[in-house]
Amino acid sequence: MKSQKEVKVEQWLVELAEEIIDLTPEEGDLPLRVVRDLISDKEIQAVQDYANKVAISRLGFNDHGPVHMRTVCRNALKMLKILYNAGVETSLQKDQVGSFDDSVTAVALAAFCHDFGMSIGRSDHELYSGILAYNIIDRILLKNLPDEKDLQRRVAIRSMAMEGILGHMGTRKIHSIEAGLILVADGCDMTKGRARVPIHIHTTPQQGDIHKYSANSIDKVIIQQGSEKPIKIAVEMSAEVGLFQIEEVLLPKINSSPVRPMIELYAQVQGQEAKRYL
Repeated sequence: MKSQKEVKVEQWLVELAEEIIDLTPEEGDLPLRVVRDLISDKEIQAVQDYANKVAISRLGFNDHGPVHMRTVCRNALKMLKILYNAGVETSLQKDQVGSFDDSVTAVALAAFCHDFGMSIGRSDHELYSGILAYNIIDRILLKNLPDEKDLQRRVAIRSMAMEGILGHMGTRKIHSIEAGLILVADGCDMTKGRARVPIHIHTTPQQGDIHKYSANSIDKVIIQQGSEKPIKIAVEMSAEVGLFQIEEVLLPKINSSPVRPMIELYAQVQGQEAKRYL
């Protein structure tokens, strides 16, 4: 049974996908159909649930399950919409091999599958995520783009989704806007709600402790249109320990992302002046 938070995030995703469809009504509803399939797919849910059990119970890390992967999808689609409204083309559009809808679809697929590898372990989990996700991505694309004439389109979307999955840790060079958004969107999911479970179940020191204590001090991450650059990310926190998440997790991911030139990054500890990083 899905949690209330899962259901709420799923509603956000569908609403956001519908908004994106309204941006490009001439291109059809592929992203909306794919988002709905990602939400309802039982195999995806099973892998996400098990990945979360391994991440929290066995490894002592923050949430890496269904809520996290849906939140990353929401973050990435929100940024993609901002870039669209700013007139920024995606990499598939620039390469003239796909539409904006294709980019949205690839981003959604990557976001939902990027942490599948946590069901195996932390080390190289992005590689294992790609292995576990490949057939699922293929299945969903074949369902929604079944015609032979769509073969090249399926290949482009699948390849873009795989780049997003394999590149989400910032340890491998990525080259596309779409994959770059997954990298940043993943780093943006760092509020205290993500650390709520692991911070209570482990009483002895664990490998991922600094991540959960740092995340527990972060109240809000706001993604919105920027004043100088298209995207503004503002992080609000209750204590300075939250700066670890920004300086050791989010900022390196942004710096490794092709979308870095399009992002403003601010952080503010309660009662102190906001600090601008980018």
